[in-house]
Amino acid sequence: MKTPLLLFPALLAFVLVFAGCNRGEKPAGAAAGPGGPAGAPTIALVVKTLNNPFFIEMQQGAEEAAKRLGVTLVVQAAEREVDVERQMQIIENLIERKVSALCVAPSGSREIVPVVVKANKAGIPVLVVDTRVDEKALAAAGGKVATFIGSDNLDGGRIAGGFVVEKLGGQGSVAVLEGIAGHETGDMRLRGFREAIAKAPGIRIVASQPANWERDQGFNVFQNLLQAHPGVNALFACNDLMALGATEAIAAAGRTGKIVVVGFDAQPEARAAIKKGAMAATVAQFPARMGATAVENAVKLLRGGKIEAFTPVAIELVK
Repeated sequence: MKTPLLLFPALLAFVLVFAGCNRGEKPAGAAAGPGGPAGAPTIALVVKTLNNPFFIEMQQGAEEAAKRLGVTLVVQAAEREVDVERQMQIIENLIERKVSALCVAPSGSREIVPVVVKANKAGIPVLVVDTRVDEKALAAAGGKVATFIGSDNLDGGRIAGGFVVEKLGGQGSVAVLEGIAGHETGDMRLRGFREAIAKAPGIRIVASQPANWERDQGFNVFQNLLQAHPGVNALFACNDLMALGATEAIAAAGRTGKIVVVGFDAQPEARAAIKKGAMAATVAQFPARMGATAVENAVKLLRGGKIEAFTPVAIELVK
């Protein structure tokens, strides 16, 4: 049977569309970094999300180091920081791909332990960035990590708390926006902040609630806190995204500049908010340095070198 000529344009369009749908597009939340020369080691960087400027800076630092050192870098992440299960799936897939080394910023300090053990069994070194793995859970499972690269979050929380005490003159009511409950990074920042506030008996923490590191939740949670505690004088948010969301709630209430807002990470938008008077301060970390150091240490390990069990990255107050 002959195919009518009028059908050929439709058939051609179908073939082109079908081919386009099978090009192996990267899944949402995944990104590939620069490739090295043929046969170069492949280093994977798995961050919590690429929807947060902090981890985009970390990726950029890692990419610069990978290019400089001539290795292939693959960067992947879940869509949201709270999606611990998706991050575990990503790491398992990378282990199956037999990457040379894994650099991971864990979304869950305890949840990551099983995939660390899988990587250990596969002979793939694991370097942890930004958030520590739960040491007790790791030891109980017989797992190990090559190093931790990150800031002293406990000290960062103390710095933020000391600033709030100073700004309030030792008197006032404070609210806190936490990260993810049980998450090591947020827990340490919160603990350090509470330690500093405890030294000022005239300051009381009237509310402390999770906003899961996200801007929209920072807005919603703090809007509710403002209604419950209209006299609050200061806010400490365990990251800048939540702090920025809170500044929007403060603006909606007509109280911009009347509440001392302190964040963490020193993202560009937070720095701009400080200049405008919407925020008072933020604790600066250096995520690009973290990413670069992770790749540098991974390469050193793969080349038979030794690395330190902990590589600290500096922090400072920006106000």
